[in-house]
Amino acid sequence: MARRPTIKDIARQAGVSQSAVSFALNDRPGVSPDTRARVRRVAEELGWQPNSAARALSGERSGAVGLVLARPAHTLGVESFFLQLVSGIQEVLAAGRIALLFQVVEDIDAECAVYRRWWAERRVDGVLVVDPRTRDPRPALLEQLALPAVLVGGAGGGAHSSVWADDARAMTRILEHLHALGHRRITHIAGLPGLAHTARRMASLRTEAARLGLGPDRVRSVVTDYSDAEGAAATRRVLAEPAPPTALVYDNDVMAVAGSAVAAELAIPVPDRLSIVAWDDSALCRVTHPRLTAL
Repeated sequence: MARRPTIKDIARQAGVSQSAVSFALNDRPGVSPDTRARVRRVAEELGWQPNSAARALSGERSGAVGLVLARPAHTLGVESFFLQLVSGIQEVLAAGRIALLFQVVEDIDAECAVYRRWWAERRVDGVLVVDPRTRDPRPALLEQLALPAVLVGGAGGGAHSSVWADDARAMTRILEHLHALGHRRITHIAGLPGLAHTARRMASLRTEAARLGLGPDRVRSVVTDYSDAEGAAATRRVLAEPAPPTALVYDNDVMAVAGSAVAAELAIPVPDRLSIVAWDDSALCRVTHPRLTAL
């Protein structure tokens, strides 16, 4: 393995002291502009990069942001939402030469353990927290650790910054749209139970259905793990009932496309006898025939 260049190597080649190299590379006073330029030129020629671990131990930033996903690993490979999310995050971080430290774990307890370890090791400057829970221990833990965080999908408020969508209003708009089309039996194929946005969508569904005079025997939610397999299985179950729904609302695009395939297998034409709405829009919704209604 090739040896990484050090400050000592830069000092020797530039003909200056190691202290001068440190001053030059850290933009500190104590060296002339010419010396600063020479040191930086030599550092670039040698391919020197700062040691992020050493800088973190000295109290400087680590130059990394953390993202932990506590979801079944098999669902991540088929869901386009997280690929788009990570791509968007990385596009911004890369412009600032900030790394994204990414990890998949089995549950929320393991996720909290990762935050404690990252904090103790000074691995990240902050974290992005996804999939807020209805009873979520993470915000209190992150506040206790004083680890900066942005909650993605939270309902706003609290000690942390948040980025969120109005799930309740979105569900209201979906039901208004389907009701105007004449649908009176509607099933929501939801994602993982316990997630805050799943709870918001289900609660909004019940509230809007009651406002429209539709009881739980006509409008309801069934939960899945977001995968195409469970989305297809749930679709097959509800369409086999004596009074099947005439409209299905899916919590992601993958399940909506899987549900559309099930309807085709059962010779149920979409949209003539069954309307389908996908919560997430994507290329999948546009290449399916017919194209799917999507948020």
